[in-house]
Amino acid sequence: MILIKKESENRFRGFYSPRSLHRMGCQILKINNQYPQKRLVDMVVDTLRSGGLIAYPTDTTYGIGADLFNKKAVDKIYRLKPHKKNKMLAFICADLKDISRYAFVSDEAYRAMKKHLPGPYTFVLPATREVPKLVMTNRKTVGIRVPDNVIAQAIVKELGNPIITTSTTRRENDIFDDPLEIRDILGHALDFVIDGGLLPVEPSTVIDLSNVEPEVIRQGKGDVAPFV
Repeated sequence: MILIKKESENRFRGFYSPRSLHRMGCQILKINNQYPQKRLVDMVVDTLRSGGLIAYPTDTTYGIGADLFNKKAVDKIYRLKPHKKNKMLAFICADLKDISRYAFVSDEAYRAMKKHLPGPYTFVLPATREVPKLVMTNRKTVGIRVPDNVIAQAIVKELGNPIITTSTTRRENDIFDDPLEIRDILGHALDFVIDGGLLPVEPSTVIDLSNVEPEVIRQGKGDVAPFV
């Protein structure tokens, strides 16, 4: 297996096309976490659009992501990490402008999200008809994330629609923090692991904004004080 771990676009010499890389199995990509190289971001986006899965860093833990509108890719996530139908998968959005396409946002919810996003929160909101039925919960809600991570934001912006995401876990509460371990354990199902270094094992805080009063569903990295 060829390990790709380039620090800048100038050092990525282009010997391998995205298609040939896919044939080699899961690869580790080192994308600059301040100025993501467009060539590498484009490679990741091409993979997502063709139905591939990636592991990528956020402002909390590593996530496993797929193109929300690629049914083949979403099916792969469900096979990799079986979820009950009422188990919510979150969407990674580029910014607040995207959210209203996929969720109904009250004025109060908008103010809360504007204050806390980008950040380590997942906000639960009523889903719109734009959300594919395959990923809709029984409650018809969605979890929305805008992580404070330049790489994740660059990928979603270039893709043009949300990434549906789940955590990199083997078992409940057993979250990977090392990109090499992710490749070794989950690489059989992934196309790329984007190396963001070691990340704290601390998930996002989940806040339900689908009702009149906010409800803390899970305490994670984000402060819950504003919502209680």
